[in-house]
Amino acid sequence: MYLHCFDDVKRLTVELVKIPSMVKTSGEAECARRIHEFYQSLPYFQKHPEHLVLQRTEDDEIERYNVLAMVKGTGGDAKRTVILMGHIDTVGVDDFGSLKEYAFDPERLPEVLRQMDLGEDVRRDLDSGEYMFGRGALDMKAGVAGQMWLIRYFSQHPEELNGNLIAIVECDEEDNSHGIISALKVLKQWKAEHGLEYVAAINADYSTPYHELDENRYVYFGTIGKLLPTFYVVGKETHVGQAFGGLNPNLLVAELTRLIELNPELCDEAQGEVTVPPTSLKQADCKDAYTVQTPLAAYAYYNVFTHSLSPREIMAKMKEKAREAFDNVITYLDEAYRTFCQRSGHTYTRLPWKTRVYTWEEFYSELVAQHGEGFVQHLREFARELQQRDPALDLRDFNVRLVAEAWQWARDKSPAIIVFNSSTYFARIEMTGRTEAERRLLESVKAAVSEVQPHSDRPIVTKMFYPYISDSSFMALGDEREELDALEKNTPAWGVKYTHPIEDIAAVNVPVVNIGTFGKDGHKLTERVHMRHTFELIPNITFRTIKKLLG
Repeated sequence: MYLHCFDDVKRLTVELVKIPSMVKTSGEAECARRIHEFYQSLPYFQKHPEHLVLQRTEDDEIERYNVLAMVKGTGGDAKRTVILMGHIDTVGVDDFGSLKEYAFDPERLPEVLRQMDLGEDVRRDLDSGEYMFGRGALDMKAGVAGQMWLIRYFSQHPEELNGNLIAIVECDEEDNSHGIISALKVLKQWKAEHGLEYVAAINADYSTPYHELDENRYVYFGTIGKLLPTFYVVGKETHVGQAFGGLNPNLLVAELTRLIELNPELCDEAQGEVTVPPTSLKQADCKDAYTVQTPLAAYAYYNVFTHSLSPREIMAKMKEKAREAFDNVITYLDEAYRTFCQRSGHTYTRLPWKTRVYTWEEFYSELVAQHGEGFVQHLREFARELQQRDPALDLRDFNVRLVAEAWQWARDKSPAIIVFNSSTYFARIEMTGRTEAERRLLESVKAAVSEVQPHSDRPIVTKMFYPYISDSSFMALGDEREELDALEKNTPAWGVKYTHPIEDIAAVNVPVVNIGTFGKDGHKLTERVHMRHTFELIPNITFRTIKKLLG
């Protein structure tokens, strides 16, 4: 059976794209309500309203919602359940500049773009008529639209399912994943209430060519992981006229970036696939005004992707890089000072700096040993007050503020680097076929791809890691619990502003595959989705995968 769903999925995609649902705006709630209304209009959910939930996210700084819809199959009494998932939030539209009013209008935007010089590739795709342009079309409302179509289909034909199908439409994927973290609560509840056995999750997030000559279309098993190692660097302040009398933390941060930025040695590899190396996402000092005093402290954080490395192993590697950076800066400064003394006629004496690096776990333990419960209570209360006073404070900044506050308790004020995690953790999920659930999903997807391939004019290729961070990471633990212990102990905001939902994930814990949208230029002005592949072939691959898992 081949589904002819192109027109319906296209119409739904246009409707969703026209709702501006940028992350951390009211549009997220508006888009969720529209999808909820779509499901409410279906006879199945009118008969079974308890299978449809508009869920407000928990512990969130703004009002926004997820939508969860469950179709219970009547083709047998199996409890096997497949989860479909997709996010409705988008990144902002500042990149559109004066064209912002067209960003969410797939019908008018192409004509506006034709008036710009955007390169031959964009011009060719505009003229081909094969692509839909617009913010969120590729990432990833077209994928959500395809899953909406499939839920409608199976709600009309539940007899084709020996098992159950759940679709999650989540918000906040582009920031801190409040959406999927909240949705896990409903999955856990439904598992208990209906005796569900979760067997697979199918995400519909976007994919794109790897280079200009890449003709492949991609389906990805598992997903890449992500950690955000952060370095709080304390120097020794001095007047600029006595620059060698201090240690500028900006120099240490610069050396950290030189050692870490796009360093291929820090790539992670598994099953023949290699992650993109780390890259800097922010570096700054902590001065809030101009003075001729060098900064007291600075910080930087780096995106680190993983295929096989655990949080503990990543922290160990980053601590090693911090020590290397510190050693290099001490050597550089001493040589520079020696040369300066020779040129200026001053007497050279060796500079006093020593390499001093902690993980947050080590630094926190040292302060507890020095100050006992007084320090523990102070930092806990400081974190709570900070969260109450400024609940919208960025999670990364929140963690940095806690480390800075803890530093005030340090007895040794000599320069130091403290390494910690400051952001939401995205677990790596590697599928090897080691479990029956993994083997069934691998076999089902590969068979589905093979059956749909004759309908495509491009090769459809399977790979073993989805290469972008996504909410798929919350469908399985990825690491053993003792390895995740290092995540908790090295995230200062843990338990106040962020907690990785280990128990909720463990209740689901399924293998994942990304059967998603295909296009180009995600997060760019020229974001576009390939219509035929996304509106027709992707729903057919997903449909056949579901049928093989729940047939």
